[in-house]
Amino acid sequence: MELSIELEQYIRDHIVAEEPFLNQLERETNLTCIHPRMLSGHIQGKVLYMFCKMIQPRRVLELGTYTGYSAISMALALGNDAMLHTIEVRDEQEEIISKYIKKAQLENKITAHFGDAKSIVQSIDEMFDLVFIDADKREYAEYYRLVFDKVKHGGFIIADNILWDGKVVDPLEAYDAQTRGILEFNAMVQADERVENVIFPFRDGMMIVRKK
Repeated sequence: MELSIELEQYIRDHIVAEEPFLNQLERETNLTCIHPRMLSGHIQGKVLYMFCKMIQPRRVLELGTYTGYSAISMALALGNDAMLHTIEVRDEQEEIISKYIKKAQLENKITAHFGDAKSIVQSIDEMFDLVFIDADKREYAEYYRLVFDKVKHGGFIIADNILWDGKVVDPLEAYDAQTRGILEFNAMVQADERVENVIFPFRDGMMIVRKK
């Protein structure tokens, strides 16, 4: 759902305030990084924060760190014995990610990995209460298959961008590899009897999946 500037500001004004270091991260991302629209931002960050407050996960996995906004937002909600693993394919993002994890004083709650998510996930010996997928849209179905057995029963998978600017209902866009990846993922989840799922028409669409 595309919000007007005025409505988005109204929402920002009526939710928990953005932490100063996250505001700085958003500004720096917009000034220095390619595709700053990929950043979660204040509203989505607080949605993820609230999910973590409700679920109280001990182990969280994120595929697609970008500059770290979503990872930091989720980690802020975690208990003292919890850990979030986040994976980013672009190692040139390491400096800004590490900088803001330190600013947030979350070095003991966030482990950042750099490289191919498919390889790294297999090397992490953990079972997860929550997985957040926000990486290469062409690989969403493969990510789902990869992480499923690492999610506890009763655990959650959240996938971002699953409406893909409305392209999922435009047959002309089905030739685009990223759109095809999203369509394959959405169909796979819908057909999977091991889960129950719902779509939030928020920003670019979020699929919330609960493993039975």
